[in-house]
Amino acid sequence: MDKEIATPAKTAETIKKHGFSFKKSLGQNFLIDTNILRKIVDHAHLTESTGVIEIGPGIGALTEQLAKKSRKVLAFEIDRRLEPILTENLRHYENVDIVFEDFMKADVSHYISEYFQGIDQLAVVANLPYYITTPIIMKCLEEKLPVQRMVVMMQKEVANRLSAKPGTKEYGSLSIAIQYYTTVEVVMNVPHTVFVPQPNVDSAVVRLTFREQPLVSVIDEPFFFRVVKTSFAQRRKTIFNNLMSGLVNKEEKEILVNVLNKAQIDPKRRGETLSIEEFARLSNCLYTKLKKI
Repeated sequence: MDKEIATPAKTAETIKKHGFSFKKSLGQNFLIDTNILRKIVDHAHLTESTGVIEIGPGIGALTEQLAKKSRKVLAFEIDRRLEPILTENLRHYENVDIVFEDFMKADVSHYISEYFQGIDQLAVVANLPYYITTPIIMKCLEEKLPVQRMVVMMQKEVANRLSAKPGTKEYGSLSIAIQYYTTVEVVMNVPHTVFVPQPNVDSAVVRLTFREQPLVSVIDEPFFFRVVKTSFAQRRKTIFNNLMSGLVNKEEKEILVNVLNKAQIDPKRRGETLSIEEFARLSNCLYTKLKKI
């Protein structure tokens, strides 16, 4: 058997052999530490009956480790230049399929029904490109893909935002959106030194376990997220002022005052101090009044 893909020597050899050049615009940073890759896979709790979706396999370093531990791997790769490399590097793994398509534009539900027939457990495991980490995660959540968990590497700063609690500077609308759909755990930190080329920042691996039901009950999901987003529009502003600027018109000022009072939220508080439960209460009260339910 060939030596593992993720070793520094094998990675350098592959890049040289194929004359591969990194595209900064695609956020290409390849991991060259097999132990870290194995730990990522361990955190995904894969079994021989698990199907895995990977986004951005690069030269196949993580893909190889996933193939060893799961029943089937479907990887989405946007860069066609990697096709000969992936074909060569993963030739020993018959349980791997590569789709050369932009994950953000792909009909992922269609691919799941096509590639994972008879597989009950699905996980997303990936070293995500920094520039598109949040949109990829939100696509998986908003399209309600039949996935049980995601174990994904990202910029450490973004990982901190996903797991942030109320009252911290990292806490924002992204924290609420992610925690609404999933439980969030930062399972390991990864230094920038184990990548080629080395990024300027360290990374972290986050495990998102999908909830069977959202964390809070809301009357109207889009309206709930609109309230949340508006409340963080200008972090220095009070929740009252943010909602008056971006959601409620002047004629509805009294309604907002009454709603905040009913929801037991001080109008002078800032959005970053409100818990998800308080946002749910606020949005439900506001929706009921504005939509005249």
